[in-house]
Amino acid sequence: MSGLEMQHQEEVMDEEEEVVGHMLTEKLEECGIQAADVKKLKEAGYYTVESIAFTAKKQLLTIKGISEAKADKILSEASRLVPMGFTTATEFHQRRSELISITTGSSELDKLLGGGLETGSITELFGEFRTGKSQICHMLAVTCQLPVAMNGGEGKCLYIDTEGTFRPERLLAIAERYGLSGEEILDNVAYARAYNTDHQMQLLVQAAGMMSESRFSLLVVDSATSLYRTDFSGRGELSARQMHMARFLRNLQRLADEFGVAVVITNQVVAQVDGGASMFNADPKKPIGGNIMAHSSTTRLSLRKGRGENRICKVYDSPCLPESEAMFSIGAHGIADPVDN
Repeated sequence: MSGLEMQHQEEVMDEEEEVVGHMLTEKLEECGIQAADVKKLKEAGYYTVESIAFTAKKQLLTIKGISEAKADKILSEASRLVPMGFTTATEFHQRRSELISITTGSSELDKLLGGGLETGSITELFGEFRTGKSQICHMLAVTCQLPVAMNGGEGKCLYIDTEGTFRPERLLAIAERYGLSGEEILDNVAYARAYNTDHQMQLLVQAAGMMSESRFSLLVVDSATSLYRTDFSGRGELSARQMHMARFLRNLQRLADEFGVAVVITNQVVAQVDGGASMFNADPKKPIGGNIMAHSSTTRLSLRKGRGENRICKVYDSPCLPESEAMFSIGAHGIADPVDN
């Protein structure tokens, strides 16, 4: 390798390190934590110092070979490296202004979302079948790879599919719209099919490992709730279901915090049969998951069918977006502005 090539490679690595913006668990070895203990942490799915700092002590104690004294030492060093105290609202505002948004492909939808899909948080899409949930996920899997100058995320996509609805052909059609190489677009999407709720949880551990090694800007779970409806049935298992779902959603939020990725989850709806639907409640269908899902999602978007290929997206809940609606369409090349029918 020539000197020029080596210099270029170093520049690329420096740039990648700067973009990734997290500390690998190996950093703890410099603070006196034994290499064997660092290895145990990684095997348990803690690939970054941030993931350890954000974890409760009792979780670390479940790792074989990590004693209470070791857990205290590890957490002490991790919290020293990761700023977790108070900051001014000015600093926090500055950090938020640096967050990037990923385009949905529709200017109307982007406007509704304040510029696009927010990174570093969880966005939930819910609605009946054929309202465009999976189509938006496919669209984002491509647009998250676009340069920031094109309102993209400049990173790869990690796609967890629980219903078997992922179609690479859709990605190729969307790539064509943006003049991108279809082969490169597919190579930058890491896909996994989840077969049960435990497997779904395990895939997040693998996701953390992949994100610690490469630049990802989007994590999709389509759908986050469908396997819970089949793995847990009846009122007798309701408590166990909600606890498992809460852990899964907490781990998703941890990934969003650690790696700054945009997390998109889709959710199914269920008809209200308890009298909740009335003349005062126009929509008798509600997203499943109850309060656990409601409190875990940062932004909740409700989707419904419009005329022809048009769909309507409503901001159902958000800490900063006004409750408003936008129309978009689903076409051969993905999500676009509404069409006149």
